[in-house]
Amino acid sequence: MFGVYAPGEDVGKMTYFALHALQHRGQESAGIAVADGHTLTVTKQLGLVAQAFKAHDLASFEGHIAIGHTRYSTTGSSTSWENAQPMISAVGHNTIALAHNGNLVNTAELRDELKGNGVRFRSTTDSEVLASLVDHFTPEHHSMRAGIRETMKLVRGAYSTVLMSEQALYAFRDPYGIRPLVLGKLDDTGWVVASETCALDLVGAEYVRDVAPGEIVKLSAEGLEAEQAVPPQRASLCIFEFIYFARPDSVLYDCTLYEARQRMGAAIARSAPVEADIVIGVPDSGVPAATGYAQESGIPYGEGLAKNRYVGRTFISPSQTLRQQGIRLKLNPLKHVIGGKRLVVVDDSIVRGNTTRKLVQLLREAGAAEVHMRITSPPVRWPCFYGIDTDSQEQLIASYKSVDEIAAFIGADSLAYLSVEDMVASTGAVAERFCAACFTGEYPVEIPDSVREGKMHLEACGAREDG
Repeated sequence: MFGVYAPGEDVGKMTYFALHALQHRGQESAGIAVADGHTLTVTKQLGLVAQAFKAHDLASFEGHIAIGHTRYSTTGSSTSWENAQPMISAVGHNTIALAHNGNLVNTAELRDELKGNGVRFRSTTDSEVLASLVDHFTPEHHSMRAGIRETMKLVRGAYSTVLMSEQALYAFRDPYGIRPLVLGKLDDTGWVVASETCALDLVGAEYVRDVAPGEIVKLSAEGLEAEQAVPPQRASLCIFEFIYFARPDSVLYDCTLYEARQRMGAAIARSAPVEADIVIGVPDSGVPAATGYAQESGIPYGEGLAKNRYVGRTFISPSQTLRQQGIRLKLNPLKHVIGGKRLVVVDDSIVRGNTTRKLVQLLREAGAAEVHMRITSPPVRWPCFYGIDTDSQEQLIASYKSVDEIAAFIGADSLAYLSVEDMVASTGAVAERFCAACFTGEYPVEIPDSVREGKMHLEACGAREDG
């Protein structure tokens, strides 16, 4: 997700290139909205950024305000054009476009209330609910910022959001700060906001600060205006951003993700050593951790898996079938490197287990003598309700199998996970600044019973003990 206010700049093309930097956050659709002070237009299509926009689209982007989005669906169909973002809505005589990362937990309640007020929805996403609420409150308060403020008082869950009218760009974030959102400066020409600092780097913007939890930032001809719209709560940045989701060259909590992942690899080398001949990482997020493991253990690091750079991330593919096909399309073992060797294979996580099982099978077929899996996060036992598609506990292998049982299922000679304590320490921050609910079951934002129902079948008995 990206937004820019920069008079005199080609903001449409800038947004297009920034979305390439953020493509890892979503691969199902892409969209850009541009405004020139009088007119706002939106172009969006299913597919990757390079597929969604043609040369004539880029040539037609005229204006000084733009927002863009790459979608990874957690609510609403991934194959529906209407669910692609930015969402567009009429607000009185004006038009707004909105792009959102995260997931609301009270969507159904809010949607029903809006329908009761005559609102007709075109999509099935919570992002359109956000746009409709701003649409509802803005005329009542005669202010877009007040409309956003009233919306933030009602919605619950994770939302890092950019919104634009014909005249201004707004950025706002939930009071827990679950999803990242950063602010950058473009020399003297304007401002940008983005999900990650890597997008700022690409467009030549200097990082200024994070958009604070519960804050609204307005960027317009009047410059930057900020207000604390709702009281901040306990900081709860999703720790999965450190483990997998964010790019390794991005910075969170003043820590480069690459460095954090290296430290995670070193930590599990200390806590779960094993005799082996070579350490390999599962591209891409497992590679920094593998180098950390190798440096700490003294076991040589090697490139044991060749990656096809034109296949997307298997974890966020929209179906299990595509995930299982994706591992073979995406990774090819280097037989001359791993043949006859005892391998330490470092990966960021095991969620469902099927992808890891196929990976171990590929390594065995390529001649690996032993495969020792080392995972730089704890077992994922609880569903995420805030924007990662693991929303049913029955999907999570660690919620019903012990570590030994998972090792047997995936076919590894041994399996070890990083502890919660070592994972947090590797970030350089403290546990109180993260949401780690997928590992601990401790949710910062209360999950309504209607949302939990059918998704937390094992809550009463808890997860199996390791061993």
